[in-house]
Amino acid sequence: MFNADWIRVAEPIGDVCAIYRKEFKTQKPIASATLFASAKGVYEASLNGQRIGDYILAPGRTDYTKRIQYQAYDIKDLLKEQNTLDILVAEGWCCGRVSCNVRMPNTALIAKIQLEYTDGTREVIYTDDSWTAAESGLRFCKIWDGTVFDARIEPDFCLKTAIDENNDKTILVPQQGEKIVEHERFSAAQIIHTPKGETVIDFGQNLTGYVKLKINAKAGERVRLSFAEILDKDGNFYNENYRSAECRYDYTCRDGEQSFKPTLTFYGFRYIRIDEFPGEPSLDNFTAIAVYSDMKRTGYIETSDPMLNRFFQNVLWGQRGNFLDIPTDCPQRDERQGWTGDAQVFIKTASYNYNVKKFFRKWLRDMRLGQSEEGAIGEVIPNVWGVKACCGWADAVTICPWQLYLTYGDREILEEMFPAMKKWVDYVMAVTTKKNLWFGGWHYGDWLELGAPYGNYKGSTRDDLVASAYHAYSTEILCKAGKVLGEDVSFYERHLEDVRKAFQEGFNDDYKTQTEYVLALQFRLTKTPQATAEKLVERIHNDGDKLQTGFLGTPYILRVLTKFGHADLAYKLMLRKEYPSWLYPITKGATTIWEHWDGIMPNGDLWPVKMNSYNHYAYGAAADWLYECAAGIRTMEREPGFKMVHFVPVADSRIDWLRAEIETAYGTVKSGWRNEGKKVIYELTTPVASIATVAGKHYNLEPGVYTFEE
Repeated sequence: MFNADWIRVAEPIGDVCAIYRKEFKTQKPIASATLFASAKGVYEASLNGQRIGDYILAPGRTDYTKRIQYQAYDIKDLLKEQNTLDILVAEGWCCGRVSCNVRMPNTALIAKIQLEYTDGTREVIYTDDSWTAAESGLRFCKIWDGTVFDARIEPDFCLKTAIDENNDKTILVPQQGEKIVEHERFSAAQIIHTPKGETVIDFGQNLTGYVKLKINAKAGERVRLSFAEILDKDGNFYNENYRSAECRYDYTCRDGEQSFKPTLTFYGFRYIRIDEFPGEPSLDNFTAIAVYSDMKRTGYIETSDPMLNRFFQNVLWGQRGNFLDIPTDCPQRDERQGWTGDAQVFIKTASYNYNVKKFFRKWLRDMRLGQSEEGAIGEVIPNVWGVKACCGWADAVTICPWQLYLTYGDREILEEMFPAMKKWVDYVMAVTTKKNLWFGGWHYGDWLELGAPYGNYKGSTRDDLVASAYHAYSTEILCKAGKVLGEDVSFYERHLEDVRKAFQEGFNDDYKTQTEYVLALQFRLTKTPQATAEKLVERIHNDGDKLQTGFLGTPYILRVLTKFGHADLAYKLMLRKEYPSWLYPITKGATTIWEHWDGIMPNGDLWPVKMNSYNHYAYGAAADWLYECAAGIRTMEREPGFKMVHFVPVADSRIDWLRAEIETAYGTVKSGWRNEGKKVIYELTTPVASIATVAGKHYNLEPGVYTFEE
């Protein structure tokens, strides 16, 4: 690839996407043939009219100014004697609004064709200014703003190419993350005619991807679609929460039978509105295709409670819809960024549901590249907005690699990230206005916390308390990671003790909100843990036995309650159906996790359009409580990666049965229980030597299947 050149169309062609062509011959028998390709933008390659590979939105998302992945494709079976290679390029995450402060001025292509002949000779073809180009039928294609395609256009390869002004090949790296591919397909479920007279198609599932159109039409006829996640309380099409994202789907037909899918962008949607269509649309015209990173499913949870099962499915769909090469916050509006806070609260659940080691390792490398010289970590990675270090968000630099180590036993990720982890802890120590705590600066705090005046995004939890608690947690992780790696972390161990002492003296176990109690307990910062836990329970009762937590408090509240002997209250919160709760959105038809507890309010009103996503996985972090506490499957720090398992299942009479399993490197771990009259039957399966704590008794287990009765 380093002998190839970055090429672009020599003269500007506006928003139209260029397609590049190279014709070549093969006159001897082929042993192997490989295409290496990448783009400043996103690309799709075809050889002799056949699409190459199944990668969608290649080369994936990175900070394009610092590194760009390239892909390798086996093209031997597509070769003929006379060959035509076409590569279509759109701006993707590289040049458009989505790239914000790190956008590039133009798209470009780089490629290499490597032919190995059976006689041992080799031929290599590189991108250079001998390649030709054309305006494609893709007249417009942007991540936020969708696609305009004219099927009548036959590309005329008469445009000259030029070597791109920024011909730096040192930013190229081999494919590191999981590729993005097509997954589930959804037939149109129903046609809805709304009170406003709109024609709307419901696919039955909120997803990330695009719509495949099949139609028999005349040249020049058009199909125009709009996208939405929900209908409003009157049953009308609603997508004002997409804000400025246009999400266009404009297709101009050629004559005859044809199909189209916009593979160089993506949409977040459950519904489409048919704004223009030749004739009467039918369900057969449309198929929704889910697109996300090609991760292996590893975790499963099933219970006797249909709504709890739906919640878990919503968690899975929230992960699928937002794990599109990076862990985004949402897939639909003019944002779709790799928010660090969302990722760190969800990574444990994510790593149980799917194998995300490769996915996160690639993203964390962009995090390292985006870290400031002083050690600050930005709120989104790739760092397209500039660095604004916020507690609970920037702490992803310690939390994420540590969780990958716990789930997968991946020591290498700690080795890669340890310098960045250390720089982050040092940064906080340098910028705080109060020694040993973290005071000062701007923070998101317990984002979207309840219990504050309506419309207040930050709630009432004190920023200084949250920041200090997370500083303690990051310091603790740094110490643990350092010991794993054999590093001298004695200074940070002493600092951690100073932080805990300062926290106890500064806040004196006087906590104001549910989240303040939860963080003090979860991060082991309170002087009197059990007494503090009892006060948390009292606070929850005073709040009406309902959640008041936001992004940072919610992931831990059920764990804390269970740890301190209040699993009954944890189950009560988990199974609550009224607002606010995890199950409440399901009563409103949710098929993914919402950004706001009240994205749709009990009376049907909607949260303001400024920030209201209906596919936002953060609150789905509660699923790790189902794995670790309800089912009781826990990894152990001394034997990470499930090399040894600690089973601590906690049953509840409000559910008839529950079972969970996680596929690990050592085999599948299973745990389940069922209520039979006054008895609880526990069934555990372990592929490794493990320990179990069941009904207050402790057991040492060899690999096998076990049944216990309480």
